[in-house]
Amino acid sequence: MKVKRIFTNSGESPYASFEFEKRTSEIRNTDGSSSSNMEVTVPSTWSQVATDIIAQKYFRKAGVPQKNEKGELILDEKGNPLLGSETDSRQVFDRLAGCWASWGANYNYFDTEEDAKAFEDEVRYMLANQMAAPNSPQWFNTGLHSAYGITGNAQGHSYVDPKTGKLKKSKNAYERPQPHACFIQSINDDLVNEGGIMDLWTREARLFKYGSGTGTNFSNIRGDGESLSGGGKSSGLMSFLKIGDRAAGAIKSGGTTRRAAKMVCLDLDHPDIEDFVLWKVKEERKVASLVTGSKVCKSNLEKIFAAVNESDLPPEQKYKSKFNMNLAKAIRKAKKDHVPMNYISRCLDLAKQGFTSIEFETFDTDWNSEAYATVSGQNSNNSIRIPNSFFKSLEEDGDWNLISRTTGKVCKTIKARDLFEKINEAAWQSADPGVQYDDTINEWHTCPKDGRINASNPCSEYMFLDDTACNLASLNLVKFLDPVTNMFDVEKYIHACEIWTTILEISVLMAQFPSEIIAELFVT
Repeated sequence: MKVKRIFTNSGESPYASFEFEKRTSEIRNTDGSSSSNMEVTVPSTWSQVATDIIAQKYFRKAGVPQKNEKGELILDEKGNPLLGSETDSRQVFDRLAGCWASWGANYNYFDTEEDAKAFEDEVRYMLANQMAAPNSPQWFNTGLHSAYGITGNAQGHSYVDPKTGKLKKSKNAYERPQPHACFIQSINDDLVNEGGIMDLWTREARLFKYGSGTGTNFSNIRGDGESLSGGGKSSGLMSFLKIGDRAAGAIKSGGTTRRAAKMVCLDLDHPDIEDFVLWKVKEERKVASLVTGSKVCKSNLEKIFAAVNESDLPPEQKYKSKFNMNLAKAIRKAKKDHVPMNYISRCLDLAKQGFTSIEFETFDTDWNSEAYATVSGQNSNNSIRIPNSFFKSLEEDGDWNLISRTTGKVCKTIKARDLFEKINEAAWQSADPGVQYDDTINEWHTCPKDGRINASNPCSEYMFLDDTACNLASLNLVKFLDPVTNMFDVEKYIHACEIWTTILEISVLMAQFPSEIIAELFVT
């Protein structure tokens, strides 16, 4: 392809029209303390928010050869390049654009070397000018190998060699990056084999680690009490969802500070649908109980210590409620507030030993607090898949059948309106579950012969086949307004669309994937 220059000139830096300046990027915790502080270089037109995002989220924090102001490598005491963090936004722009241009050139996307160079420069300009941006995994992963030689241990990813058409395992973590943001993965009703429950947690971990999100419909998994091949009974879907939720919560997406992005979908006829609908509601109530209970316990225990410490009675009497009326009152109040008796007794034992307080943690309702970390269901968006037949049952005040996953028979019948009431109340209390209209979605399916749409990515803007993925980019339309006439520049917009469509195509070419089936589907 031929690539024309609209934003840049041949032989001139794409950054020639920009002024770059040093700034301090600081991220503070909720208590006001500083969690991260670094000096960075960005275009002077960038806001502080944009500065903090690229510095704190997208700068590579390790393995980057450090250079002085003259562009010369800084060596350590052994004569090796000193490694550290990216500190200049141009480093990020260069590694992204350079990687895309290099892969494109190697696979004959461009007519000439000049076209490849024009492509690279146009992309660097657009990134610096905030005209366009790729999705987060591109910022995290793309170009780390080509720009800095960063490899990392192979993580089990797969890809299909575009030259031979053969499926291969990635040799390292970054030579082929993971640039796709959104995945939809399948799951089988199998515990440990490939494609099964535990295998999905591994595949999800591959995605979360490099900044991608994933969604899965878990309706294949048998419900609570259904028979197992060994003769026992299944612990049900919810027990496995809690494992996956805990695993997702342990992983920082992209290896930095963003939480893992995960979507859990469930068909409305699943045997465990009621427990699924009320999952987050009950967990929210646990948080409320932890917060209130911890503060009530702490307050009462402190009053027991105060009643002992402030007493003028002799030692043999101040620790006994029979003589110390304030202590008796404090103990009665603690019992009334359901403070466990062993803690009341423990306070008295500690007081006799000379202690003036007891260590007792209190919790708060901050979403990142220990209270929320203690309960389950906090690391995914939950959605239910509702067919049109359910709404017919609602209108007729009819019944709704739940279907066994092992026998295909009705295992329970409930009133449709009772279930819908639970769905609405749960969403009102906890904002989950979300609703996905299964029949309507599939009526609008663009590739119905390739299979059903069963789930979406975490944000639900991507709805497609199981074991597929998408990568995306955004154009900032304001940047295409002429500053003099305020008219929209159609030529520049079309040019940008062509450039970024090419980038997304190249991204598919160079990508690695969390499973063999996804890698194979991308070339079939």
